[in-house]
Amino acid sequence: MIHERIDITIIGAGVVGLAVARELSATYPNLVLLEKNDSYGQETSSRAGEIVHSGLYFPAGFFKGDFCRPGNRALFEICARHNIPCKQVGKLIVATGADQMERLENIKADGEKNGVDDVTFLSKRQIHTLEPDVRAEAGLFSPSTGVIDCHKLMYYFLKTAESNGATVVYRSKVTGIHYDGKDYTVDVNHGVYQFRTRFLINCAGLFADRIAELMGMDIDASGYRIYYNKGSFFSVSPSPKLTHLVWPVRVSKGGKTRGKAIHAEVDLGGSVKFGPYWEYVDEIEYSVDESQRDLLIESIRTYLPAVTKESLEPSMSGIRARIQGPDDPYRDFVIKDEADSGYPGFINLIGIECPGLTDSIPIARYVASLLEVYQ
Repeated sequence: MIHERIDITIIGAGVVGLAVARELSATYPNLVLLEKNDSYGQETSSRAGEIVHSGLYFPAGFFKGDFCRPGNRALFEICARHNIPCKQVGKLIVATGADQMERLENIKADGEKNGVDDVTFLSKRQIHTLEPDVRAEAGLFSPSTGVIDCHKLMYYFLKTAESNGATVVYRSKVTGIHYDGKDYTVDVNHGVYQFRTRFLINCAGLFADRIAELMGMDIDASGYRIYYNKGSFFSVSPSPKLTHLVWPVRVSKGGKTRGKAIHAEVDLGGSVKFGPYWEYVDEIEYSVDESQRDLLIESIRTYLPAVTKESLEPSMSGIRARIQGPDDPYRDFVIKDEADSGYPGFINLIGIECPGLTDSIPIARYVASLLEVYQ
């Protein structure tokens, strides 16, 4: 590979990088996917909540919101066609007090802007019928929210890309990038090998800002610096008998969120876990702080009063790559050809966090559209 010129190089084999590889390899078989770990999906994608979102919580006009509905449909279609485990379990968004009713209406209205047309209001009695253990005054029901086996989805993306002719290379950390005005020279593992590529796509997830820096970009001036946002989950035993995802409404006062809104999430096997408890951290580290149990139970018991603090045990955590710090305004994904920065054909995907799994197929199609101008 050291003497070859590659058409397209993708950095990062998480779910988005794999989706992009699957999409582009159908047109560009001379494609290489580089992954610094021993296998694909070893970081954020392997620690995802595996939820297929319907599009309720993400602003219209953002990639996050606009891609959610088509991404939801595309994932369930692929799962049905290729026997990838998934299930439309549905989601209940519950209000436990009268002060939260307006928030339910706003959530529904925001979803409709993204094309979510199947959400219905539920009364206290209807919620009790669906989920007898849940205490709530009213709620919304989103039937198209689901869960998926992310690992098997990634395996499908990988095998499809490989069958199209793509080459996937593991244990390959990008340590240098140089642009000569025509091609990008990519240095791997500090000079162990180098190669040239016409197009370079940065899907490096938690390390996407570092790849942009290797190119010579000022990540602070560009707004590309990544902040690590860690989400921790707790398992529960005995488990409440839930068949749907249950999310409490976030309580706001004076325009600011108060406390934590801890979700009850049901996986494909029917197990329940609570979380995520989100916090900004300075390093990538996946231990779960047992002291968070006290903070979780306060939120959980507002809608599942039978759950006790003693029944909660640390389970897992994941870290998402955000491009806004704790006090920054909400931001969208960055999906951008950097031609106006002097790097045509270098496409940055930075800050791909939730709902990145749901949006993975539309993201890949959008990246393909960015390359069409070069054909």
